[in-house]
Amino acid sequence: MKSAYLVIAMMTVFSSFGQQDIARKWNEIVLEGIRNDFARPTVHARNLFHISAAMYDAWAVFSKDSKPYLIGNEVHGFNSSFEPFTPFTSNLDSLRQLAISYAAFRLIEHRFGNSPGFIKTTVLAEELFTQELGLDKDFTDTDYSKGSAAALGNYIAAQYIAYGLQDGSNETNRYQNQHYVPVNAALNAVFAGNTTISDPNRWQPLAFEFFEDQSGNITVGDIPTFLGAEWGNVQPFAMTNTNLTSHTKNDNDYLVYYDPGPPPILGNSDAENDLYKWSFSMVAAWSGHLDPAQDVLLDISPNALGNININSFPENFSDYNQFYNFEDGGDTGEGYDENPITGNGYEPQIVNMGDYTRVLAEFWADGPNSETPPGHWFTILNYINDHPQLKKKFNGKGEILDDLEWSIKAYFTLGGAMHDAAVAAWSIKGYYDYIRPISAIRYMAGRGQSSNPDLPNFDALGLELRTGFIELVSENDPLVGDENENLNKIKLWAWRGPDEIENPNVDVAGTGWILAENWWPYQRPTFITPPFAGYVSGHSTFSRAAAEVLTLVTGDAFFPGGIGEFQADRNAFLVFEEGPSEDVVLQWATYRDASDQCSLSRIWGGIHPPADDLKGRLIGEKIGKEAYDFAVQYFNSQEESTLVEITKTTIYPNPTANEVHVVVANHKEPYTLALFDLTGKLILQEQMSELKSLITLDGLPKGLYVLDVSSNGKSEEHLIIKK
Repeated sequence: MKSAYLVIAMMTVFSSFGQQDIARKWNEIVLEGIRNDFARPTVHARNLFHISAAMYDAWAVFSKDSKPYLIGNEVHGFNSSFEPFTPFTSNLDSLRQLAISYAAFRLIEHRFGNSPGFIKTTVLAEELFTQELGLDKDFTDTDYSKGSAAALGNYIAAQYIAYGLQDGSNETNRYQNQHYVPVNAALNAVFAGNTTISDPNRWQPLAFEFFEDQSGNITVGDIPTFLGAEWGNVQPFAMTNTNLTSHTKNDNDYLVYYDPGPPPILGNSDAENDLYKWSFSMVAAWSGHLDPAQDVLLDISPNALGNININSFPENFSDYNQFYNFEDGGDTGEGYDENPITGNGYEPQIVNMGDYTRVLAEFWADGPNSETPPGHWFTILNYINDHPQLKKKFNGKGEILDDLEWSIKAYFTLGGAMHDAAVAAWSIKGYYDYIRPISAIRYMAGRGQSSNPDLPNFDALGLELRTGFIELVSENDPLVGDENENLNKIKLWAWRGPDEIENPNVDVAGTGWILAENWWPYQRPTFITPPFAGYVSGHSTFSRAAAEVLTLVTGDAFFPGGIGEFQADRNAFLVFEEGPSEDVVLQWATYRDASDQCSLSRIWGGIHPPADDLKGRLIGEKIGKEAYDFAVQYFNSQEESTLVEITKTTIYPNPTANEVHVVVANHKEPYTLALFDLTGKLILQEQMSELKSLITLDGLPKGLYVLDVSSNGKSEEHLIIKK
């Protein structure tokens, strides 16, 4: 009983919380934990979902209308037993927050226990749990039958931990692949060309002297393995077998959700060869935009960018050249005539294209010190939640929700969508095992040019020449070499790469003619490209799914106020070279505009070709909508509540100098009043039968006391303050 009284005292903390609700506080800890962990988009989409779902379950137990997701249910064959919860006090708001905190804290402890930044994450979690909230981290009891919300939170976390150990993620073995083996030997990009590749249609690992992953973790002499090649085996949120195709490759089964069919394959046919070459060549061409010295200006406001209907997306690879601008960059978006919220036009923002494209690539990248793409969309949701013009009506309808209910429901829905996006995208990545731009561009460059058999260095599987973008090195070319060793090799107008950067605080690599065999994506040499296959783009899938969820949750396609913004300060934002040369404010009218911009950023960044992009966007749209529809079923459940209500008791005055009146409403049987101090010592105990009773605190010192009101096996407790 003593722990219950201490918990009652702790509830005063929740009643005096700051502006952020308890779910938001724990979500921020999870995001920081991701930044301190290995960069694993699949794993962290799952972490965000499970922790959001655990917080939702802890909230839903106390709701008459909502049904928990895992607790008390069967989910993908996992049976979670749960008896109706009888709280020991009528202060349900505080109990709900208490259960949420214990559930979140325990899951964070478990999921980030092997993180390289475990100490940092633990310090942050314990500061919130023990110092700010005043909770007892040593209370690990999971027996909630006596009405302990802390035990309930521990139980919920234990159930999610047990579920996660059998959900197909191979968490026990640190999420390692169980049968996938790459067909290509590793490429060391420090050396020119790509001589180690055997299949130009399959993923190729990269070899590093020093590898720094997206979260800044460094390993020496590393060849990172394919992350999540068999993630299609992981149990999803809303996706079902109707979305699933089973394939067999190398005598192993691959489960693929929303199977888009194969990407363009080099060597299959002339038509596919052309699509493959065009797709990867455009990546090289767009890298030629990453230089502020070119002094190309463009309007990056919603006045000129965005507003693309997804129904206009081409579905066939052969039509992609009508959507993307190969030479000048960008897509078919033409912007908006006006901001529908204000009724005014969007103010143009004219900036340097080299600054815009570099900021874009860096902002959306899952580069070092990132919360990875699924976490990035949680930060965007939190940005929206903080906006003063947001009306927290779920789907834009009904009453305004309190901050906690809004956050709980929004996190649960977005978390489920991000998890499904990871399962779907990586199921496709694992099966189709498609090549990345650095491998494809260097491979084709090594073959030669495929435009004209009468020109030197012809090969049908080489790059197609394009004046100003892809050309042959001539005799008088500065790239020809002292001994003409580079004569007739392929050259690209592109970003010149990390070798041009000695001091990232002052240097800018710029663009120029480089040998195609030395092409780099817009990344530092200790990272280069994420360690998994490209097709389909995880960023495109995550982002479009998130955009659909945010549109549905808020009931509005537009950001609050009709615009969302992020400012990259002059010479203070870019990581591995100086820039931008001026302040750049990324702006989006709608969540879908932000998603579409994210997708383009991966092409400018040299990480994905167009072939990876649009299929991911189309799949993401379906995932987001289906995740929302699936989530709301839990919010509006007609099933019997798992919460046992107790008699409502009112006490006053409180704080009090001496006397306390106790009113027990709707009582049908005698009840017992028992007063304890915070050590659990019984001070008085009386049996009552009247509606109203009076107890006195004569002779008791000032401080906190607990009044227990019990009847017929049910009880509730109140904190009394004697002043």
